[in-house]
Amino acid sequence: MAKRIVRWTRTADIQYVGILEYWVKRNRSTAFSKNLIKGVAERTNQIAKTPFMFKKAEFKETRVASLQNFSIFYKVSDEEILITAFWDNRQDPKRLLRILENKK
Repeated sequence: MAKRIVRWTRTADIQYVGILEYWVKRNRSTAFSKNLIKGVAERTNQIAKTPFMFKKAEFKETRVASLQNFSIFYKVSDEEILITAFWDNRQDPKRLLRILENKK
């Protein structure tokens, strides 16, 4: 099977950018965010190559890959990987549940 294309939902993209901005403001440096960007790129490439390597999430047709304190939630089809959420695991899990339930 060929490597699938990785697409981000608008929600996941907003979450990802928000987390990057938060860490830039909090640390007054871009170092952590740059490191996170590199890690996310590596993990999404890994997901694209072997999407079933990571565990199933509790949400319909969704899998989750962890990266440090973050989780990447995604769905797999024959052509693409759809990233539905990028989550900082230190946030309220009830909020994540609401987000993922709306991504049918």
